[in-house]
Amino acid sequence: MKLLNISTLFLASGELVGMIVAIIFAVLFAVAAALIYFLLYKKLKDKTEKANRELGDAEERVKKMVADAQNECKALKKEAILEAKEQELKLRNDFERETKEKKAELTKQEQRLTQREDTLDKKEDALTKRSDALDQQKKDLTAKEQEIKKTQDKVNHQHELMVQELEKVAQLTKEEAKKLLSEEILDDVRHDVAIQVRNIEQHAKDEANNEAKKVVALAIQRCAADHTAENTVSTVSLPSDDMKARIIGREGRNIRALENATGIEFVIDDTPEVVILSGFDPLRREVARLSLERLIADGRIHPARIEETVEKVRKELDAEVKAAGESAMFEVGIFGLHPELIKLIGRLKFRTSYGQNVYKHSIEVALLAGLMAQELGLDVNLAKRAGLLHDIGKAVDHEQEGTHVQLGADLAKKYKESAAVVNAIAAHHGDVEPKTLEAVLVAAADGVSGARPGARRETVTNYVKRLERLEEIASGFSGVDKSYAIQAGREVRVMVKPEQIDDAQAQFLARDIAKKIEAELEYPGQIKVNVIRESRSVEYAK
Repeated sequence: MKLLNISTLFLASGELVGMIVAIIFAVLFAVAAALIYFLLYKKLKDKTEKANRELGDAEERVKKMVADAQNECKALKKEAILEAKEQELKLRNDFERETKEKKAELTKQEQRLTQREDTLDKKEDALTKRSDALDQQKKDLTAKEQEIKKTQDKVNHQHELMVQELEKVAQLTKEEAKKLLSEEILDDVRHDVAIQVRNIEQHAKDEANNEAKKVVALAIQRCAADHTAENTVSTVSLPSDDMKARIIGREGRNIRALENATGIEFVIDDTPEVVILSGFDPLRREVARLSLERLIADGRIHPARIEETVEKVRKELDAEVKAAGESAMFEVGIFGLHPELIKLIGRLKFRTSYGQNVYKHSIEVALLAGLMAQELGLDVNLAKRAGLLHDIGKAVDHEQEGTHVQLGADLAKKYKESAAVVNAIAAHHGDVEPKTLEAVLVAAADGVSGARPGARRETVTNYVKRLERLEEIASGFSGVDKSYAIQAGREVRVMVKPEQIDDAQAQFLARDIAKKIEAELEYPGQIKVNVIRESRSVEYAK
């Protein structure tokens, strides 16, 4: 029992100790937890305070940055406003300057248009006056025709009276009297009509000549062109006579290579320091001349070098020919020509006719024809185009059969030129009838260009033959006593027999001689036919 109680007591003591230990552990845990909480709280509080301080600093920095940004924005805004104002001012000034320039340009254009309108008004007035003059001439001709008709009626009435009188007085039959009277009246009427026709034609010629001289003079005055005369033989100067041996080469191989490559004959004779190039093709002759000059300057003269140089010069000359054709086209002011026609125009630069350069002649004819067409109110572009192409056949006449007129017309047809241009080319030497007024102007411009002093030359033999033929044509008409070609063939004076040719018939004789000269003789410019009739009475005092 006692043991049981002790055991119970020990058990109770053990439980109590366990409880105490448990309480102690619980207290220690609570203290540790409180300590840990305190430490954590303090650390958290420190971090919170630090974070608050950093947050405050950050807010201060943000505020400062915002303020700085606002200040910077204000500054940028001010700069942008100032720059915009400067740009606006600059644009305004540019606009005002451009406006002033455009106003000035518009003012100039308005002045030019006003001047052009004044010019057109003057031309219109001139055309109106010409039209009125033509109308007046038509009225005068109508009045003269009526006068002639009245004269004819009067003659018929007198004829009837004379027939009746003849029947009574002469006791002739009506047929015999009519025959005699008709012959007498016809002679009188023919004489009167010839006088009237001569007067009318002379008046018309005077008016036409004055107008034509005015137009031609204005065209010549406004057209300034060079006169270029060239020979058909080219010469190349040598630095010394020793160069002739190098050109000939060993056994003549160099000169044979030159002639084979160019198709031109090289004449090396006793003429000091000169080589003569002879050939009918001016383009080949120019190739040979340039090639020889380059070979002399280079110093290396052998067959391979010759062929290389000739080929190079030929290509360069082809380019030069094309450039010359384009230059002529731009100088005249026409466009749309076929490329082959442009090349042919360029080839005319190396072609001469009576010593006159055909290239310069064609440009001059185009300018003259255009100026005359402008004065007469015709198609200026057509006149210039036909004038530039009128001698295009001379670019190929040494290669093909036919006259340069026929070849030029065929080339114009081939390269799709208009029918008016083709007709002007074909008619500029009178081979065919001109169908347009522009074709007549081209022929006139061709004559003016060829007839200028110093523009052309011909050989003495041809010159003498032309004068002899001119006198022969004039002397071949009935009633002509003597004829003389004067003023270098520009005029032929015809002395007629006064007992065979009267004043009225002299007019018809001059016209017939002029027509025969036009049909049978080729000549530059024009020839004046001057028929002179004079009567002399001689008596001797004894």
